[in-house]
Amino acid sequence: MEINSRIYVAGHTGLVGSSLVNTLHKKGYKNIVVKTRKELDLTNQAAVEKFFADENIEYVFLAAAKVGGIGANNTYPADFIMENLLIECNVIRSAFNNNVKKLLFLGSSCIYPKLCPQPIKEEYLLTGALEPTNEAYALAKISGLKMCQYFNQQYGTNFISAMPTNLYGPNDRFDANHSHVIPAIITKMEHAKRLNSPTVELWGSGTALREFLYVDDLAYACIFLMENYENHEHINIGTGKEISILELAHLIKRIIGYNGEIVFDKSKPDGTPRKRLDISKLETLGWKATMCLEDGLRKTYDYYKKIDK
Repeated sequence: MEINSRIYVAGHTGLVGSSLVNTLHKKGYKNIVVKTRKELDLTNQAAVEKFFADENIEYVFLAAAKVGGIGANNTYPADFIMENLLIECNVIRSAFNNNVKKLLFLGSSCIYPKLCPQPIKEEYLLTGALEPTNEAYALAKISGLKMCQYFNQQYGTNFISAMPTNLYGPNDRFDANHSHVIPAIITKMEHAKRLNSPTVELWGSGTALREFLYVDDLAYACIFLMENYENHEHINIGTGKEISILELAHLIKRIIGYNGEIVFDKSKPDGTPRKRLDISKLETLGWKATMCLEDGLRKTYDYYKKIDK
C-alpha cells in the first residue's frame, strides 16, 4: 500500500475496525474510506456494488461482522450465519468486480475444531467437528476464508485471510450477557463492586483455557500482513500464551479492586476447552504481539470506566 492508496475499512465502528483506522492514521495512511451502517448496509448487494463502483477502492480490510459471546451465538445462530455470509459475499464479490488490488479478510480462531491438537496450526482447519455453541459464526468465517482462496484460484486475485485469537480492548461491546468474555467479566465485576455485592457469578467452570490478543496488536498485524503477505492460505494471529478463565477472572478482580467472591455457574457452557494458536508462521514473517495481558486489561478497564458513568 502507498501512503495515498484508497483504503476501505469495513466495520470501522467496531472493536477491530476502529483500531485499524486509528493505526492506519498513525502509520501515515491518508486516504481511508469508511461508511457507517446507515450509510452503507453491507448485507445489501446492490448498495455494496454501487459503493465499490463509485469509490475507486484499492485495498480492503474486511473487519465488518456480526459478533457476540457464547450466549448470543447460541441464541441467534440463524442471524449469525446469515448476516455474516451476506457481508462476506457482497464485499468480496464487489472487490473482485471493481479490481481491488488486495483484500484482507478477518476471521476467528473459532473456525478450528473443538477438540483440536494444541497449539492449533493453520492446517487443522476442517479436520474435526466445531464447537456447537458458535458453529453458525464459525461456518460463516470458514466460508469467507474459502471464498478468498477460491477467488484467488479462479481469478488470480490477491485476497488474504487472517484468523485472530480472542480479542479485547477499547471500543469493545460491554454487556454482561451478550459480549465476549473479557468485557462481560469487567461489566459484571465493576457493577458488583459498585453495589458491594458479596459475589459475582460467571458462566462455566472456569477451567477453559483461552489466548487473548489486544486489539491494537491485531491492527498492526493486519497492516503488516497487507504490506508483506501474499498467499492463498490463511494465517493465525495471536500471542502464543494462554490463561484459564478462572485465572483471568482473578486478574480482572485485582485490577478492578473487587473484594467479593467469584462463583462459577457450571450449568452454563464453557465452549471449546482449549484454544491456543500456533503463530510460528506469522513470527517467521517477522511480527510479534507487544502488549502483555495485564497492561491490556488495565487499558480496557480504563476505557470502560469512561463510557460507563
